[in-house]
Amino acid sequence: MIHRPRRNRKSAAIRGLVQENRLHPEHLVQPLFLVDGRRKKNPIASLPSMHQLSIDNALKEIDACMQVGVQSFILFPAVEEALKDKEATYSYAEKNFYLKAIRAFKKEFPECCLISDVAMDPYSSDGHDGYVENNKIVNDKTLPILARMSLAQAEAGIDILGPSDMMDGRVAYIREALDAEGFTETAIMSYTAKYASAFYGPFRDALESAPKSGDKKTYQMNPANQREALLEAELDVSEGADFIMVKPATIYLDIIQLLKQHFNTPVAAYHVSGEYAMLQAAARNGWLNYEKCLAETLLSIHRAGADVVITYGAKDYGLAIKKGKV
Repeated sequence: MIHRPRRNRKSAAIRGLVQENRLHPEHLVQPLFLVDGRRKKNPIASLPSMHQLSIDNALKEIDACMQVGVQSFILFPAVEEALKDKEATYSYAEKNFYLKAIRAFKKEFPECCLISDVAMDPYSSDGHDGYVENNKIVNDKTLPILARMSLAQAEAGIDILGPSDMMDGRVAYIREALDAEGFTETAIMSYTAKYASAFYGPFRDALESAPKSGDKKTYQMNPANQREALLEAELDVSEGADFIMVKPATIYLDIIQLLKQHFNTPVAAYHVSGEYAMLQAAARNGWLNYEKCLAETLLSIHRAGADVVITYGAKDYGLAIKKGKV
């Protein structure tokens, strides 16, 4: 027998020599849910091991993540209902705790990378990513609001803006606003192929930001579509996106690979709350080994073409590597 592929699998050392893909904690982004106040660490029932954190506790979480090699964080605000309005004005208000958090995190950990969320839904009384008028999401009225939100975040010190709203033309609109105010080094990670998925439930629980009426299918993508992702990516790249994102990740590996094959722009993928919660639920029932299944899941996303993986298990993965569990 001439060909015996098993020869290259016979020891850990040889397997290491021929391993094609390696995922390091530096490739991962840890989401953080933020709330106003002090000494708050509110558990999220549908998202095991995750909490809503006040700034002081979020600083501790960032430190713990960086100790295991995770250096990047994406920030989401859980805003009180009383502060929400139709035009999401709290998103750029000087008193906004989210902007205070960005400043505090960069002061304490200037070397970390902070990614924001740019969309109206955390701040909107309608619960949608865009401006609602006559029960419709009005694209072009949303853009100035997103730009003003982006400028406030850039002024606070954010490294990368994350427009998650899926409005047409928003990357160009935000890029022009940033450049006009001198924020030429602030990057944009566009949610390029964000699908109207059923896997976002725990995230919406965490932020209490579900739409008050209707759904998001008029602006998020149809899960049945693949070629449409190429169109969205082409537009975002042409408008100045520094990263293009696919969301969710594990059930859209074909889309990740498609974008990686067609574009030189770095590809990010979001391993979303429902995907993560399923792993946690199975592990807590004793059906799966959490660390090993998490590692295999994240590696599959990276192998498909994701340069950056956003996952609620980022710290867990870094810790598992440090302890030699994966």
